[in-house]
Amino acid sequence: MQPFPFRAVLAAAGLATLVACAGVTPYQPARKGYGYSAQMLETNRYRVSFTGSSETPRQTVENYLLYQAAEVTLNSGNDYFIVAGSSTSAKPGSGPSFSVGVGGFGFGSHSGVGVGVGTETGSRDKAEYTAQAEILTFKGRKPADNPQAFDAREVKTNLEAQIVRPATP
Repeated sequence: MQPFPFRAVLAAAGLATLVACAGVTPYQPARKGYGYSAQMLETNRYRVSFTGSSETPRQTVENYLLYQAAEVTLNSGNDYFIVAGSSTSAKPGSGPSFSVGVGGFGFGSHSGVGVGVGTETGSRDKAEYTAQAEILTFKGRKPADNPQAFDAREVKTNLEAQIVRPATP
């Protein structure tokens, strides 16, 4: 009886993990329809957006949008932004997925190991989220009485730990 190639199973499991991780959209300029974008509409008014793949949770998409708004604000030489309007939309996901499973059993002097590989071309319960907002940017201290006002430096600091950037080649 040939020994079971555990190295092959580990390699397949590692590949499955990489494939799964590759599906989450990192914080990056829009590429192939996924990522962030910003457009200046007036001197201090911008439209910002972030679109994630079907593997990217809605909260991540919305956090990346706020992070982009903070970056746009600071890059324009301003300190805070006011969200003039925002929305998040969803469309059914269509990305493929890949999974690997390993199992084993033992009965007396007999044992066995099985490996299963599965693929899926689409998913009904996943969605691709796009969040967009129009923001107004200003210098100085944010107004304390406006719940739509955000201190850009504070937003960046608070969200930085959640930002996943693309892997460098």
